[in-house]
Amino acid sequence: MNTQAFRGTGVALVTPFAEDGSVDHAALTGHVERMVDGGVEFLVPCGTTGEIATLDEDERTAVVRTVVEAAEGRVPVMAGASSNDTRDAARQARRAREAGADALMSVAPYYNKPPQEGMFRHFQAVADAGELPLCLYNVPGRTASDLRPETALRLAEHPLIFAVKEASGTLEAVSTLLARRPEGFLVLSGEDELALPLLALGGDGVVSVVANEAPGPFSDLVRAALAGDDAEARRLHLRLLPLMRANFAETNPIPVKAGVALLGGPPARMRLPLVGASPETLERLRDALTRAGLLRDAATAPAIADADADATP
Repeated sequence: MNTQAFRGTGVALVTPFAEDGSVDHAALTGHVERMVDGGVEFLVPCGTTGEIATLDEDERTAVVRTVVEAAEGRVPVMAGASSNDTRDAARQARRAREAGADALMSVAPYYNKPPQEGMFRHFQAVADAGELPLCLYNVPGRTASDLRPETALRLAEHPLIFAVKEASGTLEAVSTLLARRPEGFLVLSGEDELALPLLALGGDGVVSVVANEAPGPFSDLVRAALAGDDAEARRLHLRLLPLMRANFAETNPIPVKAGVALLGGPPARMRLPLVGASPETLERLRDALTRAGLLRDAATAPAIADADADATP
């Protein structure tokens, strides 16, 4: 796999649920089609935005398989394979490969707060087990563990570890990575709002939440930035900025699933302990989508009631 195919915009796919709480594979297939038609460069199922924490092992494998089949080779698939148990993460990596993924993404182990050496050995084990190109994912706001740039750069020496998705919220970490990375090692933004600054520093792309709602405009933003068209990239960034911020008015992916539903996509069903968006968030999303030119008439947007999936025991 040519890992340079993961430059540009990757979309952290939402996972649609049916009324009974099961994964709605037909809706997922339709959502993938919209993303590919919108021009994204790659797809990322089973990440935070895909609610991996409440998908069981079989569901994760089935989601990856559905996305791979829906993509039909038009764009590559980078599947999430994450756990705070290294053995479990390794097992997920193997299953994602068997489901047809082109690459893997794995988040820094959460909750048990391993030291840097523990994270180093963890990611090496996941890469070895998956036998696919692996993107590291650093998001300390979620995991309570920070994969430091020095550790990521050590891991970049592994022949299968080709990228890092950086979502620490600091340009200090990004700058260190970009200044010292080996040739061919990709640095991707994990935060839509900081995508443009990262790209301006020489970064390679984004794994995006807002691309679920705006695959075309956001992909155009990233392509403009990579091409050095600063004015166009800045224009699109400012156009989408209210939506980027609205998507984090509540815990991700609560708002983005509501935004997708407002645009006529799959219903915004959540699995507990996540719940549907508040009325205040829905109003903010309607306004942001309208201002971005994605929702032509907020008054005619689909109503979103309490659509939480029936996933209780």
